[in-house]
Formats: sequence, structure tokens, C-alpha cells
Amino acid sequence: MPQKSHTHAQWSSRLAFLLAAVGSSVGLGNIWKFPYMTGESGGGAFVVVYLICIALVGLPILMSEWLLGRLGQKNPMSSMQKIAGRMKRSQSWGLVGLAGILGAYLILSFYSVIGGWALAYIKYAVTDTFSTLDGDSVGSLFGNLLGDPSTLLLWHSVFMIMTVGVVIGGVAGGLERAAKTLMPALVVLLVVMVGYAATTDGFAEGVRYLLLPDFSKLTAQTILAAMGHAFFTLSLGMGIMMAYGSYLSDDVNIGRTAVIVVFMDTIIALMAGMAIFPIVFSNGLDAGAGPGLIFQTLPLAFGHMSGGWLFGILFFVLLVFAAWTSSISLLEPVVEWLEEKTSMNRKGATIAAGLATWALGLATVLSFNVWSDIHPLGIFDKFSGMTIFDLLDYATSKVMLPLTGLATIIFVGWFMQRDELKSQLNVSSGAFSLWYVTSRFVAPIGVAVVFVFGLIN
Repeated sequence: MPQKSHTHAQWSSRLAFLLAAVGSSVGLGNIWKFPYMTGESGGGAFVVVYLICIALVGLPILMSEWLLGRLGQKNPMSSMQKIAGRMKRSQSWGLVGLAGILGAYLILSFYSVIGGWALAYIKYAVTDTFSTLDGDSVGSLFGNLLGDPSTLLLWHSVFMIMTVGVVIGGVAGGLERAAKTLMPALVVLLVVMVGYAATTDGFAEGVRYLLLPDFSKLTAQTILAAMGHAFFTLSLGMGIMMAYGSYLSDDVNIGRTAVIVVFMDTIIALMAGMAIFPIVFSNGLDAGAGPGLIFQTLPLAFGHMSGGWLFGILFFVLLVFAAWTSSISLLEPVVEWLEEKTSMNRKGATIAAGLATWALGLATVLSFNVWSDIHPLGIFDKFSGMTIFDLLDYATSKVMLPLTGLATIIFVGWFMQRDELKSQLNVSSGAFSLWYVTSRFVAPIGVAVVFVFGLIN
């Protein structure tokens, strides 16, 4: 493909980068996935394992991806090729960056459909639909949404337009502006929700459930789930953090900033749990409801509590904001790659990437209804019941992201020079030694275990 000269953008400040990185990390994984995984896995014991995993696996890989992006100053594929060339390593390492870009594209294609669900639920909350629901009809509401391709298509399209509308503005006019607006708004909404939860009868029970571990509930599956989520929640293996790192100036301390991002991501996930579990317990509902916790269990609670319509609106606006900040970051690596590898300018690259993502998202939309009986890999027992959506989710979360993250941390830990790494990270000798050992041994083993057991189960 033809390439052009490209003046690489830079974040205007460390705060702008920090907000954008936190915005990328904070998404449906924090507000939707973390609470339901905690509920399925017995509460506080899952949280403790998750915190250990995010420190030993998530943090080292996050720092490595930023480091590679800043050194390369290009899209993830070109950055990997540039650094590998300088280290006299094979140019095939560029495939690691390309895999991250492809993973981001595939994930956004179905992530935007789920973001569309949250938009639809704002409408339901505004029209006070939840107050008419009982245990059966709340499931029917969600089932009817999934079964209506035209409605899913509408909300999927709106969500993609929202995403493209931000990314098209570039680093300063798009990513930074959105992060400076959406992240504070998200935190305010979450504080309001936690404040309301504190007034409910189930608040103390919810906090105990979330923060007091019962290690008798720990299983091998729980540990693996916590490790996998620690990897997923920081947007690792998707090319995102490498792309964001490519806009990073040399005066930003990668280690210190990574710790702040991990801390903020974790705090927001815990706050989401504090907002959700008290409402669940106050209404006598099941904390282990799984993926339906947000779209079926909580609407039932909102419909039967004082002021539920208002807090239903606030909650689903919060969910949309979280999904929006992450979708922006998912589109960015694809746009950066198109902008640098083709003759397209920022506008053209964003529109092209957005349209391609929207088009693939149609397969997810249809997999819930018209194509629900289509199982592309049905000849294999393991995949016999999987729709196109299921396969996209499996291919990215179980295969592509772990392999990309594993290759990234192996490249940094085993193929880059120790002195250069220490210089780039700019941390104390003790902190660097800890990071270096973790990056070479602990994180690769952790990701490899998640990958292998993800394939087996």
C-alpha cells in the first residue's frame, strides 16, 4: 500500500493522555462485566484474585505497550517493525501489532451492538417502561430487543456514528476533548449511583459481598476468570495502548502513569459493584445472574423502587458513556493504521474504518435473530452452538488478545535491551527490577495459562 509522510500527533498534556487512557480502560468491562463476574464467582474472593492479577499481569503489559508505542511513534504494526529492525530482529514481529489492530476492529464490530443495547435501555428508562415489568416480562423486554433486527440495527448505527464523530476530530479535537468531557461525567454519574445505593437497605450487605472475601468459594475457574478479566479490562492486546503510546512525549513517566490508570480502572470497577449489588440485594434479586445482571436484573429493581425511573436513566447513561469511551479507543488503532499506510487523511480514514466496522457489526445484529440458527463452525463439537457473534467473541477474547499480549510481553522482556527499558520507564532500580522479573516470567506465564485453559474450557 502507498505510504505518505506523516507528522505524528502528540497528546497536549499528561492529564489529557491520562484521561484518554483511563477512558479506554473504563468500559463495559467495568460497569457490566466486572459486577456480573464478581456475582458469578462468589464476591470478595474474586475481587482479591483480580487485584493480584491486575498488578502482576495487567500492569506489566500495559507499561510494555505504551513503551513500544512511544519508541515506535507509529501505528502498532509499524512500531513493532521499526523497533524490531533497530534490535536486528525479524520484521515478522510487526504481525503482533497487526493482530492487535485486527482484534480492535473485530471487537468494536460487536461492542457497538452492545453499546446500542444501552442506548435502547435509556429510552426504556425515559418512558418508564421498567415500572410495568415483572420477572417474566423483564426477560421478554431484552429478548424482544435482541429479536428485532431493525431496532438493533438502528441503535448499532447510532452508536457507531457517535464513535466516528469523536475519532474523526483527531487526537486533540477528538480523543482529548471526549476524554475531558466523558470521563468526569462518568465519574460524577457513578458517584451519584453509589450515593443512592448507600441509602438502600442492602448497602452494607452489598459492600460486604464485594469486599469481604470468602476464600472457600475460590475455584480454579474463578482464578482463571479473574486473570482473564484483569487482562481484558485494561484494553490490552488490542493495539489501543500501543496506539495511544505512539502519541506520548518522552517527558511522561510511563510507570507512574500506568499505576494511576490501573488504580482508577480498579476504583471505578469497585464503585460499579457498590452501585449495583446494594440495589440487587435490597430487591431480593440474584447477584449471580450472570450477563443478564445489567439488562434484566437491574431494570426489574429500577421498576420497583422509589425514583427508579430517574436512577434507571442515570445508570444507562453511565453505561453508554463507559461504552463510548472504550469504542473511541477501539477505533483509533484502525484509523491510525489507515492514515499512515494509505493516502487517506484523518477524515477519510475514520469514515472508512467506521463503515467497515459498522458493516461487520451487521453480522452480530443478525446473529441474535435472523441468523440465530447459523453456526459457521457447527461441524466441530466445541463450536456447534456458536453463532457469528459467539465466534467473534471467542476468537478475540480467547485467542487473539491473549496471544497478542503474550507476544508483546515476550518481545519486551526477552528481545529488548535491559538498559533501554530502564531508561524508557524511568523508575527506581528496585521498581524496575520488580517490573523486569514480572515481565519476563510472571506475566507471560499468567497469560499463557489463561490462553490454554480458555481453549480447553
